[in-house]
This record gives sequence, structure tokens and C-alpha cells, in this order.
Amino acid sequence: MVSACVNEPVSADLNAIRHVANGESERGAVNQKRSLVILDKRALNRECFVQVLENYSLDMDLLAYASIEDWKKVKDSHPPAGAVLVCVGGAQLGVSSFHEELRKIAADMKEVPVIVLSDSDDLSSMLQVLDCGSRGYIPTSLGMAICVEAIRLAMVGGTFVPASAVMTMREKFKTRTEKENPMVGLFTQRQAEVAQALRRGKANKIIAYELNLRESTVKVHIRNIMKKLKATNRTEVAFKINELLEDGTRTF
Repeated sequence: MVSACVNEPVSADLNAIRHVANGESERGAVNQKRSLVILDKRALNRECFVQVLENYSLDMDLLAYASIEDWKKVKDSHPPAGAVLVCVGGAQLGVSSFHEELRKIAADMKEVPVIVLSDSDDLSSMLQVLDCGSRGYIPTSLGMAICVEAIRLAMVGGTFVPASAVMTMREKFKTRTEKENPMVGLFTQRQAEVAQALRRGKANKIIAYELNLRESTVKVHIRNIMKKLKATNRTEVAFKINELLEDGTRTF
């Protein structure tokens, strides 16, 4: 289960996340007091974060430590962990030692979700964090209210990433696809379908039947394809298209 949100409009995002979290809670979340374990090596940061977080009704004990080891020393004196929030600066995300530490925390906590809070909005950093076993990534560019709801979502089995990351991923995939397919931008969708049929040696009547076109329309498409490829016959069309696709990684 993946939920995504962006900074604006905040109210709509919060309602969407709350709807998922509340629905999951009603279906079986145990109503037991839990602790939110906040890990941040920067003492001032974690102390300030706890003070701000106290203004939100998380109904959890807020425990802040420099490391997971510090929490383990006193965990028996507090309610069990419901979630672990790892706070790091943007520069730390690219360090391999942090990834190793995050994997270890996620493995140690088992069913308890681990969420990362960071200054970075970089998509690759988010993906690396998720690969390390994190159940969410919260950039500090989002507000505290969304941060709280993202923690709740992770606690009922969801995974949180900001919608901006999803949109960036979509654009990257679209751009990569266009670069990999040399036919993109050369033909219209219908011309590409006709050209594919030509490569397979199909007759005009067959092409018209399979694409639900008139045979006269197929002939018009073939003329336009030949013109764009500067080909003089159907065989040359097939040859030139195959030649173009040799440099690509996919066919249309």
C-alpha cells in the first residue's frame, strides 16, 4: 500500500492519508500505548522536534535518542515501539555507512516500521532508503501535520512517499522511453502500427482488417511513412525501420 502527498493542497492530502490509516486501524490495529522512537545524532534537532511533535495528538510516548543502541538500553521502561523515525541531513543519505545502519535498524525492528525524515527531495535518495527496508520517506519540505499522518500510515502497514517523487519518477520513465524508442516523434501512433505491420510483411487488406481501417486509409498511411523515411517501396520501409530499431532497446 503506497500513499503519496504533496505540500499543496495540504488539507486534501491529509484527508486521503487519514482515510487509509483510519480504515486500517478499524480493521485490526491493536489499541495499545506505543512509543515513537526518534533517532537523530544532532541533540538540538531531536529535542526541538520532540517539542514541536508534542503539539500533535499522536497518543504515543515520544522517545528521542542519538542511536538505536541508546534506545535499547531503556526500552523496557517504556511502551513498546510503534514506529522508528530516523532523522538525517541530506548529505548523510549518500553515505554507504548510513545505508548499512538503516538496514540494520530495519532488520532489528522487524515488524515495527522505520521511516526516514530528511532535508533532501532527491528521488534516488528516496529509492535507496526504501531499498534499505524503510517504510516511508518524509522530506522536511512537507509540514509537520503531514509528517504525523505519514507515521500513522506506516504504523498500519502503509508506505509513504511524497507525490512529487512519484511525478518525478513518471517523467524520468517517460523521457527514458522516448530516448530508447527512435520511432517516438517520427510517426503518429496509427502510422507506427501500420509500419509495424509492414515490417511483418502484411498485405494492405490484412492491415486494414487488424487495425479496423479502410484499405484506402492504410494506403495513405503507407505513403506518409514512405515519405518520412524517404523510401521508395514497402521493402525499403521495412529495411529502414529495422535499421533504426537496431540502435534502440525496444520496439513499438
